[in-house]
Amino acid sequence: MNKVVIVGKPNVGKSTIFNRLIREKRSIVYSEAGVTRDRIYGEVSWLNNTFTLIDTGGLTSKDQPFKKQINIQVNYALEEANLILFIVSSKEVIDANDYYISKMLKKYKDKKVLLVVNKAENKEKSPNTENAYYSLNFGAPQYISAEHSIGIGDLLDKVISELKNTKLTNKNNDLNDSLCFCIIGRPNVGKSTLTNAILNYERVLVSPIPNTTRDSIYVSFKYHNKKYTIVDTAGIRRKGKIIDAIEKYALIRTNEAINKSKFIILLLDGNEEFNEQDEIIGGLAFKANIPTIIVVNKWELVEKDSLTNNKFIKNIRARFKYLSWAPIVFISAKENKNIHNIFETINKMNEQLNIRVNNSLLNEVILKASSNVPPTLHKGGRLNISYATQVNGQIPTFVIFTNNPKYLHFSYARYIENVIRSSFGINLVPITIYYKDKNSRIRGIKEKINE
Repeated sequence: MNKVVIVGKPNVGKSTIFNRLIREKRSIVYSEAGVTRDRIYGEVSWLNNTFTLIDTGGLTSKDQPFKKQINIQVNYALEEANLILFIVSSKEVIDANDYYISKMLKKYKDKKVLLVVNKAENKEKSPNTENAYYSLNFGAPQYISAEHSIGIGDLLDKVISELKNTKLTNKNNDLNDSLCFCIIGRPNVGKSTLTNAILNYERVLVSPIPNTTRDSIYVSFKYHNKKYTIVDTAGIRRKGKIIDAIEKYALIRTNEAINKSKFIILLLDGNEEFNEQDEIIGGLAFKANIPTIIVVNKWELVEKDSLTNNKFIKNIRARFKYLSWAPIVFISAKENKNIHNIFETINKMNEQLNIRVNNSLLNEVILKASSNVPPTLHKGGRLNISYATQVNGQIPTFVIFTNNPKYLHFSYARYIENVIRSSFGINLVPITIYYKDKNSRIRGIKEKINE
């Protein structure tokens, strides 16, 4: 698929353009310059043509925090791009930063550059003359206002026209066509380091400064001929420590990434005591009801003996009781050790997600379990299980029909869940069991039912 990269100095509206073109709020937009640091990918469809759009961090001629890393990310994007959109602002004078970027782009002689003047809803009030734009040496500019959706169609027509010599592919949603997993955790536990270790290159900025990653970074790749999409997310701090709007937006992006993922990696720092914030973040995975791997990072820094692994596992199981089914993996992202165990675990979990249980066998197992351990009296009655069936769901989902679900005690629900898990080998992923009144009219599992 063709790739189009957006470049420009900070605060000219690159992320607003990106979000407008992909029709999704993927990149954080804020009035503070330099919000975008990594490169962000999205997909654009226009007139039956599709291309990948890449948002990048703001480039400046002067020293600034993360300048070197941002430049590396931008150069990666430029290397893989078929077309470059050089963004300037109609509301700001063409300055040294714009000329600095112009000089950088001239090095890519085989790449077509389109000069795009954003924030041009009142271009007659611009401090720039037409000659100022031409002085950047990229020809006639395209005038747009991403915020007001002015000139967007013309820009897309121009982009498609410039890409006409490169075969455009049909839309292919990588999230649906691959095993998508996101990495969540506290700031500075090594999420970006793990992402880069998996991808074998510096895809995401890595810094000892917490909260370096602000957007959720989506990257598709192949590992042992299988397609995956990895999502690196911003570190999640306690609510009282989320000090600015950018961090609040980043938290929203993290929740969106969780909802789009098929698997979650809950990353912990093995060199620090697990704390309440780790448990809160684990609660996000539990609430999402998505298969989760608990990954202990920085294992190389832990002093170990023959009992260390078991001590860690015992501690994790005590802190994350609600994720009792989640497998635990120990890695060193920095030294690239045991990363393969993550993929082996994901593949095992994916196999369990696709387990389909024969109805007759399911009923035989559950009715036998109910006969062996009959339910006790609860809320004035005794539960009687009539039959069960498996229904479609993102995780293994079962519906059990009873005389009255209100008679179900939570301990008996746990017993039935354990029977299903042990009988059918579902021990690495969450499962959902609905209890339904057999006498109610069958309207599907969306009606009020016990779980």
